[in-house]
Amino acid sequence: MTDLQMGMIGLGAAAVIGVVIYNKWQERRHRKLADELLSSRQTDVLLDDGFDSGAAADESPGDAGARSAVGGAARRPGEQRVEPLLRGEADFAEDGAEGETAATLQTPPFQSPAERPVVSQSARREPARKPGGEERPDPRSGTAPLYLLSPAIDYIAAIELSESAGAYQIFEAQRAAIARLGKPVNWIGFNEESHEWEPIAEDSDCAYRHIRVGLQLVDRKGPVRDGDLSVFHVAMQELADELLGVVELPLREPALAMAAELDEFCAGVDIQIGINVVSQGQVFAGTKLRGLAESAGMVLDGEGRFARCDDEGNVLYVLLNQEDQPFSTETMRSLATHGVTFLLDVPRVGNGDRVLIQMVEQARRFADALHGAVVDDNRRPLSDAAIEPIRRQVAQFQASMALRHLPAGRALAQRLFA
Repeated sequence: MTDLQMGMIGLGAAAVIGVVIYNKWQERRHRKLADELLSSRQTDVLLDDGFDSGAAADESPGDAGARSAVGGAARRPGEQRVEPLLRGEADFAEDGAEGETAATLQTPPFQSPAERPVVSQSARREPARKPGGEERPDPRSGTAPLYLLSPAIDYIAAIELSESAGAYQIFEAQRAAIARLGKPVNWIGFNEESHEWEPIAEDSDCAYRHIRVGLQLVDRKGPVRDGDLSVFHVAMQELADELLGVVELPLREPALAMAAELDEFCAGVDIQIGINVVSQGQVFAGTKLRGLAESAGMVLDGEGRFARCDDEGNVLYVLLNQEDQPFSTETMRSLATHGVTFLLDVPRVGNGDRVLIQMVEQARRFADALHGAVVDDNRRPLSDAAIEPIRRQVAQFQASMALRHLPAGRALAQRLFA
């Protein structure tokens, strides 16, 4: 064997030994990093069991009104940084909801938003809005209210980084994978300066070490697919690796089972109530309709309808043209129609039974002013006797949602029924 061969063998052996030593060093480095990130981590109630045993247990589901049970994140001895802690929210149940009904409303499959009871025309959706002040982050604490993320409807990845990463860097890392998902994805991060959880905006100048990413399990198109959950799972692991961090993810099979069960529940309460005002020979002029709508506090929106909103901007009910032409500023002067429909989207409106009565009264005022008639989809007059069982059914459905900690009209329901 020549000296050249011996030298080559020696170099090869040295290279192999070098690779083994480097791999061992990398393994030890990442293990040390994971230990540092996880050993002192506070309990993450979005992922760990028993999150509702504290503040959420202090409020009974029968309390009227919306309440937030977010608590402060205490600073531990010897630490300068306030670590984030997500706490549960105890939602409310409607008081006085009646269990028995005299009539049953037909509810369509949750996956078919175009099919709704009473009125055949499907309603366009309002985007979810930020709820009232009681659910906004408490600036004195490090907690996150559940309109940001909730284990009740989201599959949540908890990511802890060794160094803070900018918002654009976070989004860019797995942009292509996230774009393939068929369900909404929400990102929140813990702001080290304000000690608050906040939605991560891509154009933000903030950087984050503590990140939570939630894939919504259900919407009106149905439950999340196994393929989407797999893509999200891999994307979050690769995101953590790329940003030098670690990630915790719930088990996939229980999440899929929860999504199927949640979708079944949502299908049972997903109804819309339509009240029709039809002409009795003479068509309704667009100018007259607009005057009546505006005098009733309704606003023409960008979706071709008049919307009646509450003080916080949440849509209570809408007014639609029964004919093909939507309402618009440009066409109201020349528009003429034989009928309009008042529409109430039950899961997206709080106190739906009361809002229903307000909507019926408004429909009757329109009918009187337009010399029309208030009827159902079969052109049968709607009397108080016909409305009452519908009102009771709406109250029953919304009471069921409240018992499920998904109160109608609140943030989680707005997201589920978007």
